[in-house]
Amino acid sequence: MRFAVALPWWGYALIFAAAVGLAAYTYAGARLVPARRALLTGLRAVALLLLVTAVLRPVRVLPPATARDRLVPVLVDVSRSMRVADADGPARIERAKTAAAALVTALEATVRTEVWAFGDGVTRESVDDMQASAGRSDLSGALRTVTDHYRGRPLGGIIVVSDGGDTSSADVPADLAVPVFTVGVGSPKITRDREIVAMSAGEPRLADSTVDVHVSAISTGFGTQPLDLTLTANGRPVDVRRVPVTDGGPVSAVFTVSPDPAVPTVYRVEVPVAPGEIASENNTRSVLVEPPGRPRRLLLVEGAPGYEHTFLKRALARDTSLDVDSVIRKGQTDDGQPTFFVQAAASRAAALAAGYPRTRAELFTYDAVVFGNVDAGFFTREQLEATASFVSARGGGLLVLGGRSFEREGLAGTPLEEVLPVDMSDRRGTVARASAEVPADAAVQLTGDGASHPATRIGASAEEARRLWAALPSLASVAVVGGPRAGAQVLATAGATSDTRPLVAVQRYGQGRAMVFAGEASWRWRMMRPAADTTYDTIWRQMARWLARGALEPVSVVALGNPSPGTVEAVSVLVRDPDFTPVDDAEVQVVVTTPGGDESRVTATLADAADGRYEAPVRFADAGVYRLAADARRGADRVGAGERIVLAGGADPEMADPRLNEAVLQRLAQQTGGLYARPDDLSQIPPRLQTTAAVDGPPELRDLWHGAWSLIAIIAVLAAEWTLRRRMGLA
Repeated sequence: MRFAVALPWWGYALIFAAAVGLAAYTYAGARLVPARRALLTGLRAVALLLLVTAVLRPVRVLPPATARDRLVPVLVDVSRSMRVADADGPARIERAKTAAAALVTALEATVRTEVWAFGDGVTRESVDDMQASAGRSDLSGALRTVTDHYRGRPLGGIIVVSDGGDTSSADVPADLAVPVFTVGVGSPKITRDREIVAMSAGEPRLADSTVDVHVSAISTGFGTQPLDLTLTANGRPVDVRRVPVTDGGPVSAVFTVSPDPAVPTVYRVEVPVAPGEIASENNTRSVLVEPPGRPRRLLLVEGAPGYEHTFLKRALARDTSLDVDSVIRKGQTDDGQPTFFVQAAASRAAALAAGYPRTRAELFTYDAVVFGNVDAGFFTREQLEATASFVSARGGGLLVLGGRSFEREGLAGTPLEEVLPVDMSDRRGTVARASAEVPADAAVQLTGDGASHPATRIGASAEEARRLWAALPSLASVAVVGGPRAGAQVLATAGATSDTRPLVAVQRYGQGRAMVFAGEASWRWRMMRPAADTTYDTIWRQMARWLARGALEPVSVVALGNPSPGTVEAVSVLVRDPDFTPVDDAEVQVVVTTPGGDESRVTATLADAADGRYEAPVRFADAGVYRLAADARRGADRVGAGERIVLAGGADPEMADPRLNEAVLQRLAQQTGGLYARPDDLSQIPPRLQTTAAVDGPPELRDLWHGAWSLIAIIAVLAAEWTLRRRMGLA
């Protein structure tokens, strides 16, 4: 409140003092007892003060009318994580409802509020009717929906009451020009909970196609009581593992399993629910292992006949998961043209007549290519460029092996130089020269990476893999190659302790994989071991499978993360022609097969012409295994087809790490110019929000004296004074 008649403070003090003085002077000479004089003086002073106040015009200062017209949406999180009761207190949803109601009451005099509930979607809902039942909390989607709903209308800000769990994959809208005030509900610390934090399946290995299933868990509030991890495969019990824990510390376990190669296998790990856990939904997690699919096509190119090619070809040809074509350079014709010995499927043999495919389409029919003792002069520049694209765009695998592949310049200075995982020069900057002899007693050893890498871990455990590699006979020689590139891994070494050299190195390049095997005469691993020893075959088959596994199909359904039941996800389909050039004019249909066997068809629309990426909205209504089959056509011509198997509901992201995630709420408030507060500090929000809601223009002054109450008060005081004067005998 203030007075419309503007005076300095001493002016107001002088006027009010004069009014009181005049009242005292009025009864100064009256013959009255002190008590009666004081009563009449007081009534006269009150009457004069009321009149003076009315003349000075007391007013209430309000924000501009346009500011009071602004809306402030209040978004309350109603996802299932809001059911959690922290430290035996009330459920988060109840605390959120109390906070939302208090904010609405505090703001009703200055701005208009409208309450929304958000979870899977956003709806207008009464605070009293809210229930924590939504399957996820799409905070970014809620902000986008609300701002779109009020587009063109003034917003003073947005209030979000939540535990900070945002299970959506989208970021907060970058163009959000409204300050967001966040209220964090819940405890940032876990009191008692057990959770399967992560679960993943590695790539299959050759030993009966075993797979390592990695599980990470955490136990908080239960001391050192061990966790019993139960693993099932498609509902069938597989293993139980008791894992020692430290309170609040992460633990891990590795299960080596053999999935069914004919059907998708869902592995599920579970830890029993303990009394007093704040959330039981995070005690389980599942992962899908897809069947291997069609045999992978591999092209083996050898610079000259020899034992290496013979033994390698024989080992790979016995693997039913590989379809192997081979080319061996034999010699020259009378006119100096090279001749080749080709073993290939009839449909691909013609493309290999000249020793190596001459077109991208012919090369891209393969999933992996092996160069054995072949130098750069074997290929044309165009073929080397196509091979680099084969790895980066096709997602194919490239293996370069044999000492002669690294002699003289090798592949240095060619388009394949950057593809390979090692530098093609030594530390002095000169090109790697001829192979060097390795001492006969020098053992092949796996590195730390190699003991766990799917390409080289040939044993049931890392220790067994190290033992098997160390027991191999010595190689004839190991080429001198440079060190690994950034991001590459050295999986195995060979040589004496004082002269250890990289033997096997790998790296990802674009969509594909590249490997270098710098040894010479690995066939010794077969000939110098007992006839029943299959280590040689296992090593090469496993490395070939790893190389070929990552290759993409011309029409590929991109892998999804972990869709939640009841959500709609954008499924991406990459469409390329036989040259793997993106296709931007295809008609793409996606057939969705649900866990119950029902089929539906969804049309995919072009999302990125440069990448040939199409998107189709697919609803994952229930938990389980879905089959997504994409078919791409150009008119009557079929471009290709691809398939992806997806597990929905493998994890419950809504209940993962059920703590209050203050970081999300604080970052959102900071980025938008709002404020973060806890329920005990709600009083900080209204003043800040009113400041942000203000607009240019003079404030509105509302008279407080201009009403019946002021007139009634003055009349009442004067009447009381007159009545008392009459009774006291004063005129």
